[in-house]
Amino acid sequence: MNSKQVMNHAADNIRILAASMVEKAKSGHPGGAMGGADFINVLYSEFLQYDPANPKWEGRDRFFLDPGHMAPMLYSQLALIGKFTLDELKQLRQWGSPTPGHPEVDVMRGIENTSGPLGQGHVFAVGAAIAAKFLAARTGNPTFAKETIYAYISDGGIQEEISQGAGRIAGCLGLDNLIMFYDSNDIQLSTETKDVTTEDTAMKYRAWNWNVIEINGNDCEQIREALNAAKAENQRPTLIIGKCIMGKGARKDDNSSYEHNCKTHGAPLGGDAYKNTMVNLGADPENPFVIFDDVKELYAKRAEELKGIVAARVEEEKAWASANPEKAAQQAEWFSGAAPKVDWTAIKQKAGDATRNASAAVLGALAEQVPNMICASADLSNSDKTDGFLKKTHAFTSGDFSGAFFQAGVAELTMACCCIGMMLHGGVIAACGTFFVFSDYMKPAVRMAALMQVPVKFIWTHDAFRVGEDGPTHEPVEQEAQIRLMEKLKNHHGQNSLLVLRPADAEETTACWKLAMENTDTPSALILSRQNIEMLPEGNDYSQAAKGAYIVAGSDENPDVILVASGSEVSTLVAGAALLRADGVKVRIVSCPSEGLFRSQCPCYQEEILPAGAKIFGLTAGLPVNLQGLVGANGKVFGLESFGFSAPYKVLDEKLGFTALNVYNQVKEML
Repeated sequence: MNSKQVMNHAADNIRILAASMVEKAKSGHPGGAMGGADFINVLYSEFLQYDPANPKWEGRDRFFLDPGHMAPMLYSQLALIGKFTLDELKQLRQWGSPTPGHPEVDVMRGIENTSGPLGQGHVFAVGAAIAAKFLAARTGNPTFAKETIYAYISDGGIQEEISQGAGRIAGCLGLDNLIMFYDSNDIQLSTETKDVTTEDTAMKYRAWNWNVIEINGNDCEQIREALNAAKAENQRPTLIIGKCIMGKGARKDDNSSYEHNCKTHGAPLGGDAYKNTMVNLGADPENPFVIFDDVKELYAKRAEELKGIVAARVEEEKAWASANPEKAAQQAEWFSGAAPKVDWTAIKQKAGDATRNASAAVLGALAEQVPNMICASADLSNSDKTDGFLKKTHAFTSGDFSGAFFQAGVAELTMACCCIGMMLHGGVIAACGTFFVFSDYMKPAVRMAALMQVPVKFIWTHDAFRVGEDGPTHEPVEQEAQIRLMEKLKNHHGQNSLLVLRPADAEETTACWKLAMENTDTPSALILSRQNIEMLPEGNDYSQAAKGAYIVAGSDENPDVILVASGSEVSTLVAGAALLRADGVKVRIVSCPSEGLFRSQCPCYQEEILPAGAKIFGLTAGLPVNLQGLVGANGKVFGLESFGFSAPYKVLDEKLGFTALNVYNQVKEML
């Protein structure tokens, strides 16, 4: 056990570095980082098990930071274990720096998740804890059973609505491998917490079946005792509520404290307050970027301890691998991130089926062929047809993670973040389903998955106004336009940040699922119909869907008009084309499940499919902007200009103009 004097000195070292980073950047959040220094120091110097020589060791404990504005605390702590240099700390928030304003996932440097939007980070931890339980059950590898997932949350994360879903799910599933520290410092960015909430957080989490421990969050001995008690808990997740001091150690001047002050939350301490704080914490204001000798010794000692801990764990793994060579080889493949091997030719589709049903057929095959896949649904499995997967397995329950289905309840955002967390953990492939209109609830998580390049599979059904009788609240109109904007957005590696796929019939659904499963670089989204859809013309080469857009009928070299759509609308174009051909019009029909994929093809292919200067007509059940980039200046898009209406979908098709006859009339008028 380390002495209290050394532990306090190490925590002060973190405070000094964090406040100095913000001061040098002239931007950032010092107060929370200074208050949380004691907890993160105890965690890293005594509890967190990781391999300094192999940051990607599958069995490592993982630390998920929720309040990304407390990045200076994390960077300073990681500097103490050698992941960042002091010069890199000095570059906080600067162009090209490895220390951005909010942490961005970088496992090699010890950062398990990108954090920023409050609430999501600790839900990634819930997902990671589920993944560890699942892998322990699937592989029998003892390292996953010994793994602990740690999360750090602030008042803001506790207040964000997503925390309710995370608290409910973690407690219901009995995630005893999850330990969360709540930095309860009573101060927010603009107010004290008492101005916005009177809830009893401890009672709330106890009601969700959490083990709750309340301590002084700046007392290293109480933190140690709480973590030991949390590690001993074997039935429930643990919440450690630490009453911390915002801006701990901060001094305005010789006579007044700068602690417990909103102003330290989101701005440099500044001027005399910074200098006085440095002196109070034992630093030289002119040279604050220093790691004290006794702190170096503390972490050198911990590094040696970790060598022994990791060596023992690795020996256990080797013994398991020797006794289970097939499972060991399988585990290595799972953590490689490679696309799984699937026999796509064996999947049989029913002609004319709804694409959600076609998706169910694919999911049934994936449940049997991809043993590290987890599928989830937000209480809609029998409607979004993720039950195609569920029928081949069973749902997770407390104490039983041998199945592969995650019933998230009515919590779309929480579900999505849990699935992201599963994949951040590694070793699993996660997919989650709900109605497309409720993708609105998931958008912040979809954005984070795209930012982190986590290849989660989003399954969105009931894709258009053809939901019909449910009325406009359930009919997506603007959602596809929103999602396809992300399809156009590039990530930091120059890739489209999201693969969006809206298949035109049952067989194209299989082709799109293949693309999603083989996409290991970014998240994928499948947008699927509730209603049955006529099949594309016989002889269609569905493998061409991999190019994003392709000719499905009427490949005349010089067509009078090109008709383009995605999803359900392609079959309407096929019916309209029959009327146009009877009138002597030469027609080409293009299915475009993914504009992003299409625009990534060579210019010659794009010109071959949609020649510049051609007359192009687009049909979309969403906003016309969905197809504007494909149709161009010489063309015309027919889409929706309003919310939907409550009526049977065939009535809506007639009333809203999604018929063969209206395609004919619109094209004739355009020509």
